[in-house]
Amino acid sequence: MSNPADSSRPARPSVAWIGLGIMGSPMSENLVKAGYHVTGFTLEKDKLDRLAEAGGTAAGSIAEAVRDADVVITMVPASPQVEAVAYGPDGILENARPGTLLIDMSSITPRTSVDLARAAGDKGIRVLDAPVSGGEAGAIEAVLSIMVGGDRADFDEAAPVFEALGRTVVLCGPHGSGQTVKAANQLIVAVNIQACAEAVVFLEKSGVDLRAALDVLNGGLAGSTVLTRKKDNFLDRDFKPGFRIDLHHKDMGIVTDAARAVGAALPVGAVVAQLVASLRAQGDGGLDHSALLRAVERLSGERV
Repeated sequence: MSNPADSSRPARPSVAWIGLGIMGSPMSENLVKAGYHVTGFTLEKDKLDRLAEAGGTAAGSIAEAVRDADVVITMVPASPQVEAVAYGPDGILENARPGTLLIDMSSITPRTSVDLARAAGDKGIRVLDAPVSGGEAGAIEAVLSIMVGGDRADFDEAAPVFEALGRTVVLCGPHGSGQTVKAANQLIVAVNIQACAEAVVFLEKSGVDLRAALDVLNGGLAGSTVLTRKKDNFLDRDFKPGFRIDLHHKDMGIVTDAARAVGAALPVGAVVAQLVASLRAQGDGGLDHSALLRAVERLSGERV
């Protein structure tokens, strides 16, 4: 027997989810767990099957997924993929209803987000850019940090959706602001991983108990979420991708280009961007970004 009080609660919006990769799959499943009806589309059939097994609905096309959705969420690798799913006769803007809220959670250039918001506005579709930080583990655990750009009213409307996906959710400013903050996040993460990787090689070559050293370092000022999340990767040389070098290479390109546009100098960031690029050029692009350790080892004369 249903609770009469339940009838007074507003129905949850229906959600279309485009992009079911390492991040998108667990995030969409967390919305299903939170009681949302989620219809997903991606190019990989096994990912569609996974969503269906979790209680969502698999769609055969973007148009089918978004046609009746109140909220459309995209989580794809980069700006070209966002443009591919958003524009054109088979894309989101041509097939979503006016009034739909489009939340792009991909990590792309701020300019792409601004342009998308303008084009969507011409169709009566509202847009938020809402990239995330926290990696695969944060997506699975629904503890992501979500940095949002767009209008306050749209942010407030989307708050329950964000709360099902993350722990720290902040409106950072107008369209494109979320992507700008995400670019800064990726700069900090890359520099932090590089510093940790250099420390690991230094400690090992000095004959120190590495596990003990990382434990004590992580309890002091040198401690960080990066070290907490990536410590076992370093210790076990386990570089199964949670966030691939290929994607961090893309993000370092975004932050260096955006910084150049506003006249901000990134001397350390520029060096780390080159180290990420060199690691990718050596065939490690599909590994987790903690594989920056491999680059330091090569520079230190180690076989990897």
